[in-house]
Amino acid sequence: MLQINQISFSYNKKAGDLFSDFSLNLEAGNVYGLLGKNGAGKSTLIYLMTGLLTPKSGEVLFDGENVRRRLPKTMSDIYLVPEEFDLPRLSIKQYVNLNSPFYPRFSMEDMQRYLDIFEMGGDMSLNLHALSMGQKKKVFMAFAFATNTRVLIMDEPTNGLDIPSKSQFRKLVTTGMTDDKLMLISTHQVRDISDILDHVTIIDQSRVLLNAGFADIMSKVAFRPLQEGDQPLFVLQSPFGPLGAVRAQEGEETKVDLEMLFNAALQNPEAINQLFTTQK
Repeated sequence: MLQINQISFSYNKKAGDLFSDFSLNLEAGNVYGLLGKNGAGKSTLIYLMTGLLTPKSGEVLFDGENVRRRLPKTMSDIYLVPEEFDLPRLSIKQYVNLNSPFYPRFSMEDMQRYLDIFEMGGDMSLNLHALSMGQKKKVFMAFAFATNTRVLIMDEPTNGLDIPSKSQFRKLVTTGMTDDKLMLISTHQVRDISDILDHVTIIDQSRVLLNAGFADIMSKVAFRPLQEGDQPLFVLQSPFGPLGAVRAQEGEETKVDLEMLFNAALQNPEAINQLFTTQK
């Protein structure tokens, strides 16, 4: 659905390229987690994917169309929830009436359903400016999901949400996801989203350290206490002894620990690459 073809990008000549000859394919029917350390280029990649930034070379295609052209048929099917945003001094109803016409598949019924999930009530006359930051984020995300765009990209969506609201967000994702959609969540808060992802993409500027589905990860990497003979990809010291991300034994399956997987990819990129580019 989204093809990133050999893009190069830099903010200025002195800093050098943030991305160089970077490629990645994202397919419909998946909820992707985009992970990377600070400065790895996650937010920049998101803006390139949505046509808000122009690569020096290469292109990003959505259904074969270059997103940088920002054609109405393309932009009406992509929605971005940035990490930071501001909402106008309007009621929820006014905001919806002004913005929903840009999205042909927008559903007011869905909007109300998602507000209910967030326990925001049914009062569409509430003024956005009077809401707390967490409430504004809930309204914004409810609208984003109600657009029913085939591509929904979210940058740190759980920032500013309390614990119950994070649970509500996870319900929102599972409720709004369908086989013809692609969702991408860029975050550092991996524990907030680990249960709703089915694909993990870890980047470090121009390198894709890992791009794999959860089923593939579970068949190749185990997350558990270390055993004799293990060759760990990453070790975490715990009060109960060392825990490791290790090569899974035949038939072994454990729950994916995204934090350990992320650290394994950063510390042992070659080993991770070899593990996921060769048959087990």
